[in-house]
Amino acid sequence: MQVLTRFFWFCSGANFNLLQKAPTESNKYLGIGATVFFTGVFAALAGFYALYTVFQSWAIALIFALLWGAMIFNLDRFIVSSMRKKEYAWSEWKLAFPRLVLALLLAVVISKPLELKLFEREINRKLDEQKTEFIKQSKDSLAKGFPEIQALEAEKEVLKEEVNQARAYRDKLQQEYDAERFGEKTASTSGVVGLGTNAKKKEQQLDASQEDLKALSARNDTRIQELEVQIEEFRAKRQAEFEKQVPGIDGFDGFAARMDGLAKLTEESEAMATAELFLILLFIAIETAPIFVKLISSRGPYDELLELHEDQVKLYKNEKWQRATGESEARLNYFKSTHFYASDLAAEATNAANEQKSGVVQPRPSEKSKKKAPSTPNPR
Repeated sequence: MQVLTRFFWFCSGANFNLLQKAPTESNKYLGIGATVFFTGVFAALAGFYALYTVFQSWAIALIFALLWGAMIFNLDRFIVSSMRKKEYAWSEWKLAFPRLVLALLLAVVISKPLELKLFEREINRKLDEQKTEFIKQSKDSLAKGFPEIQALEAEKEVLKEEVNQARAYRDKLQQEYDAERFGEKTASTSGVVGLGTNAKKKEQQLDASQEDLKALSARNDTRIQELEVQIEEFRAKRQAEFEKQVPGIDGFDGFAARMDGLAKLTEESEAMATAELFLILLFIAIETAPIFVKLISSRGPYDELLELHEDQVKLYKNEKWQRATGESEARLNYFKSTHFYASDLAAEATNAANEQKSGVVQPRPSEKSKKKAPSTPNPR
């Protein structure tokens, strides 16, 4: 239990030494740390689902999901640990505002993959509808892309129509021949029963039309068979092109496609939109809970100890700065004074050398400087 408590303290970003001196603050930071930890767990789960949808690999999705969850956990821990309780509420809210904005963004990012998993069945149904529509559009597009099939089909229909017309003409002559034999009076028959002259003429016309029909049928059937072979070749090419597009249509279930499907579902169904809104609000509440806990909680002993520790560090820094500044000024003054006397000694040595050469005694610079220059006070 102690190990778990210290782990959640670590998740909250609290200082162990200071927190042990303020035992009344333990539960507060225990709850903050647990919230931060489980937010990271939810982020890892959401990242795993999203990455598995993209890569279709458990190993890759697990590795990147752990990295994503660790990054969100570390970011939430930094947001919470960087907040300080101040004496004035306005200063706290001013510092918390950018952290709240960041927490809202993280909540939306984490919630989206979990929304996709929660509404997975509905999204799959929507994707199936879109795939069916894509297949129809693909077939229509390919049909327009092979106009030869329509042209060959039209030619085949023309040939069939020619045969039908020839057969209809033959049937008409057959009816007239029968009417002539049986003495039926019509516009094209004499009405005399028997095989007379008109009947023989009708018979000759019928035989000629029958021969024409046989020849036309044989010729057109041959051509129709050739056309059907060509049509099948073009259909095979069209089917090959369609099969090339099938994998892309079947693979239309990626992350972006599911996001698009979820958006369409929320537009079509008010219940789906409400459920999505509640899920986002839930994650926003989870993500911002540690920040609001710090904002609404009163200033406790831990905050006092933390501020005291930080003030001691600032005071120690000022002391070190003042000491370093004083030592630096002392060294600088000492350098100036020693450098001044060293220059005088060098000038005296130069004058002495000149006197020996010229035999004229020059006034010593050191004596002039002693009369004119005031004494250098001790920097100490």
